Amino acid sequence: MLLSMVAFFTKQLHSDFKRVEKDLAVVKTTTSLIKAEFKGINELMNQKIDFLEKRLIHIETFIFKGMKDGK
Repeated sequence: MLLSMVAFFTKQLHSDFKRVEKDLAVVKTTTSLIKAEFKGINELMNQKIDFLEKRLIHIETFIFKGMKDGK
């Protein structure tokens, strides 16, 4: 009787570990996808910031040149 109970709980424990292993694999995959997506969004945001900085410099140059020519 005791041996059968130990066998039952061992089997349950084994199946629980298998389930946890599968869940962990899903979490790792999801984390990798989120990381890749975040990296892409971050690169796109940096490109947009660079573009806006260049545009601002161009506008400032245009304004200061106009002020200099106007005086």
